[in-house]
Amino acid sequence: MVQSPQQEAPAYVRKPAFYDRWMESIGIPIYRDYYIEDGRTLELGFWEERGHPAAFLQLAGQEGVSESRISEIPPGGSIKPYKFALEEIVYVLQGRGVTTVWADGGERRSFEWQEHALFRIPGNHWVEYASMAGDAPVRLLHYNNLPVSMSTVQDPSFYFNSEHKTAADALRSDGDGDGFYAEAKVVENDPGRAGRVRSYWYGNFFPDMRAWDKLVPFKGRGAGGTTVFVQFPGSELTAHMSVFPSKTYKKGHRHGPAFVIVIPFGEGYSVMWPEGKDKVTVPWHEGSIFVPPNRWFHQHFNLAGDPARYLAFHPLPQFTGTGELITDRERDQIEYPSEDPAVRAHFEEELAKRGMKSDMPDIAYQDPKWEWDYTGA
Repeated sequence: MVQSPQQEAPAYVRKPAFYDRWMESIGIPIYRDYYIEDGRTLELGFWEERGHPAAFLQLAGQEGVSESRISEIPPGGSIKPYKFALEEIVYVLQGRGVTTVWADGGERRSFEWQEHALFRIPGNHWVEYASMAGDAPVRLLHYNNLPVSMSTVQDPSFYFNSEHKTAADALRSDGDGDGFYAEAKVVENDPGRAGRVRSYWYGNFFPDMRAWDKLVPFKGRGAGGTTVFVQFPGSELTAHMSVFPSKTYKKGHRHGPAFVIVIPFGEGYSVMWPEGKDKVTVPWHEGSIFVPPNRWFHQHFNLAGDPARYLAFHPLPQFTGTGELITDRERDQIEYPSEDPAVRAHFEEELAKRGMKSDMPDIAYQDPKWEWDYTGA
């Protein structure tokens, strides 16, 4: 169960309003809790204008910054085409199908996808989704920056099916011709211009994040975890997926708001808390979705016999704070020797309930500079 943190009532705080008013006008469910236990089974409502079931997620920590929503395609059905001014990241929670994308007057580009695929829809393009399975509905998780945009331009008609036209050949703008949705490529990048070069996978389509194995060590975060960092061509949206071993857990850390996390594979829990306050526990498995609130510490624990995976959609760079790209460890990360001993004790208790023991080495709790052996990673 979620443990609600005890916080003093803040003084008057201005909150973004235009996006919330629009969202509430649609008449479908809006989920505002700390987490979604399973996006594949979440109760949806019928979005009349779009003609399909859907729900908005405004989880604690993403309000006013990012939109996430779940849309459903009936077995063998489709979602009628619509044009959205902003780009979106889409993750396939369930099912398989085909997406067709085109600019006004431009050539249509179609690509097929399956469960756990990740792809980007460019802004101001028409998009159509269709199911390729006749026995079960498709569920998609969408992520975009509409709340921020609506704080400056409030008119919904500006964003949906507008008359503004993108260049007909925009889908060729990646410089790779027909390869807009081709296989992603690796590039070296220094996102913070601080000499910390990382390998990013650069592309608009990732066919299966549950099986993605092109990973690099994520040293410093603990648990011997590995990561893939994702950039989308011509976009300021980014993402990453972390994979960490069975019966281990990551170091507590914090960053900015609106990092929406979905679980492609695994079973465990995460703990989130504002500094000095009570904690919220988030149990998760495949299909779970949660958002660490702004500047809350959070920590991820793997309770299964296999490596766990969590996929995080990042907000715009103005909101990322520190954490996933550049870490001020003394302020924003808790090393194992400095954490509350109750963290380790609770983890071991949860594993014992499942007949397992922790694989966390004792030296990790003794030497803050100790690091896992990534040989062969």
